[in-house]
Amino acid sequence: MKFLRKGPLAHPGFRRLWISGFISESGDWMFMVAMPVYVYELTGSVGATATNFLVELLPALLLSPVAGVLADRWDRRRTMIGVSLAQTAALLPLLAVQGPGEVFVVNIVTAVQAALATVFQPAKYALLPSLVEREDVPAANGLVSLNGNLARLFGASVGGFVLAWSGLPGILAADGASFLLAILLLLRPFGVSRKVPVDQTAWRAYLEGLREIRNRAGLRAMVVTVALMGLAQGLFAVLFVVFVTDRLGGGESDTGLLRGVQAIGGMAGGALVGTLARRIEPGRLLGWSLVVFSVMTAATWNSAYLTTSMPFFVGLFAVLGAPGIAAFAGRMSLTQMHTEDATRGRVLATLQSIFDGSQALGLICAGTLVARITLPLALDVQASLLALAGLLALWNVRRVVAAAEHPLQALDAART
Repeated sequence: MKFLRKGPLAHPGFRRLWISGFISESGDWMFMVAMPVYVYELTGSVGATATNFLVELLPALLLSPVAGVLADRWDRRRTMIGVSLAQTAALLPLLAVQGPGEVFVVNIVTAVQAALATVFQPAKYALLPSLVEREDVPAANGLVSLNGNLARLFGASVGGFVLAWSGLPGILAADGASFLLAILLLLRPFGVSRKVPVDQTAWRAYLEGLREIRNRAGLRAMVVTVALMGLAQGLFAVLFVVFVTDRLGGGESDTGLLRGVQAIGGMAGGALVGTLARRIEPGRLLGWSLVVFSVMTAATWNSAYLTTSMPFFVGLFAVLGAPGIAAFAGRMSLTQMHTEDATRGRVLATLQSIFDGSQALGLICAGTLVARITLPLALDVQASLLALAGLLALWNVRRVVAAAEHPLQALDAART
C-alpha cells in the first residue's frame, strides 16, 4: 500500500501512536457522550447535567501549565501509558453509583478523567515530531485530527447505543477496554526517548517554557493568533445554539445533527492536510485556513437571510469542519517546529491554556454581545475574529520563517 511507504504512516512509531489514539479517543467520546445523559437520567435535573459539563472543562484550564512541565520532565511514551492506566482505574468508582445521591461520584470521576486527559495531550503532541521526518509533521497532525473526527463519529454514536443497551457498566467496560488496547500499542519503545533532567522546581520549569515563547519569533506570533481563535470558538459554541434555535427554528435534534456533521468536513480536512502539508509552510497553512474558515462561516451565518432549509444547512455545516481542522494542524505544526524538544510540552500546554482561557471568555461574552448588537451582527463578529487571526498569521509568516531555527533538524539527525 503506497500510503504506508511514504509520509507519516511510513514510520512504525507514528502508526502505533495513530492507531492507539483512535482507539483511546473512541472510548473517550463514548464516555463524554454517555455521562451527561446518564446524569440527566439519574437526577432529572438540567442543572446537574450542566454541572457535569462544567467539571469536564475546568481541569484543562487549571492543569495545562502543570501538564506541560510533566510532558517535558517525564518520558513521554511512559507518561501516556501511565495516564491511560490511571484513566482505566479511575472508572471503577462509577460501579458504586446507585442513585441521585451518588451523582457527586460521577462528577469526581469526570473531573479526574478530564485532568488525566490534560496530562496526556501535551505528552502526545510533544512526542509526535520525534516519530516522523520534519517535512511530515503537518501531515502527521492532519492525520491525528482525522483520527479525532473518526473517533467522534464512531465513539459518540456507539456510546449512546451502548448506554441504552447495557447501561453504565457497558460504557465502563468499553472505555476501559479502549484504554488497555491503546496501552498495548504503546508498550514497545519508539521515537527519540529522553528525560529532561530534573534540576529545577516545577514553577521555574514552567517559567522556562514562557521564556521559550518570548524568545522565539515564531512562538510570540502565535500568542495573539491562538487567543483570537479561542475567542471565536467560545462565541461559536453559544451563538451556534441560538442561531439554530432562533434563526433556523430548529430544536435539540437539529442542533445535534448540525454539530455532528461537522465531523465529516473534519475528516476531509484531515485528509486534505496530508496533501497540502508538503506544499505549504505551516504558517501559511494556518493563515489561509483561518481566512477560508472565516469566509465559509460568514457565508453560513448570512445564508439564513435567503433560506432556513435544514437540509441546506446540513450541507453547509458538513463542509465547515474542513478548514477548521486544517487550521488546527497548521497551528500545532507551527508550534512544534519552532520549539526545542526539551520545552515542547510546556509550550504546547501554555498555548493550549491561552486558547482555553480565550474560549471561556468567548462563552461568557456571547450572551452580552447578542443583547447589545443583535444576533446577526454577533455572528459576523465571530467570523471576523477568525479572519483577523488568519490575517495576523499570514502577516507574521515571512518574519517567522526568517527567524526560525528549525530545532527539529536535530531530531532528524538523532533518528538516523
